[in-house]
Amino acid sequence: MGSFDFVTVFFFVAAVIIFLQLRNVLGRRTGSERPPFDPYSSRESDQVTGDNDDGKVITLPRRDGDQPADDSFAAVDAYSDPGTDLNGGLRSIVTADADFDPQTFASGAKTAYEMIVAAFADGDRKTLKSLLSKEVYEGFVSAIKDREQKSESVKSTFVGIDKADIVQAEMKGTEAHVTMRIVSQLITATYDKDGEVVDGDPDSVGEVNDVWTFARDTRSRDPNWKLIATESED
Repeated sequence: MGSFDFVTVFFFVAAVIIFLQLRNVLGRRTGSERPPFDPYSSRESDQVTGDNDDGKVITLPRRDGDQPADDSFAAVDAYSDPGTDLNGGLRSIVTADADFDPQTFASGAKTAYEMIVAAFADGDRKTLKSLLSKEVYEGFVSAIKDREQKSESVKSTFVGIDKADIVQAEMKGTEAHVTMRIVSQLITATYDKDGEVVDGDPDSVGEVNDVWTFARDTRSRDPNWKLIATESED
């Protein structure tokens, strides 16, 4: 019995000590706490902290017309001049998706551009399907099939991207649309079944001017953007 009492007291004291330590670490609110990062749910709701009696954080879905704090537009204003159509369009996207940052998006679009160009040259349907809308994917695959039927192959080497700028942004319902003007340097050539060049130049660097539009449903749990339209300025 004495041994049982000792063990009981020991665990009781240990529990009290652990409780006090946890309260010191977790039980105090300073007003600067942030909820755990969730790349999916954070795109579907805003965190609104009220001075209610229990100090809980209330999660509410974004309503049409809700506006983020002015400092939420700092990244947009740094990327584009306030008062311009582009700035207004980017602000509308930030209003719908507080995680959107134009500079980060532009960097990601450059990476996607390189991946798509390389996948098209290689006939990599799997990669293309993950990056393109259904309509654009079907157009790319049609061109790949035509190439394959002629027993042609493409060899493409990326030299670099000179410019990748957002030129237009807008919300269409709950879908964000961002248009990029991309200027790249490529070495590309198409070969027939006998290895003869039928298009392009394997020894020359060419400048390619593309206007690509990416889209993402801001209400979706999927954080990925997809290419929905392409246009060449050559």
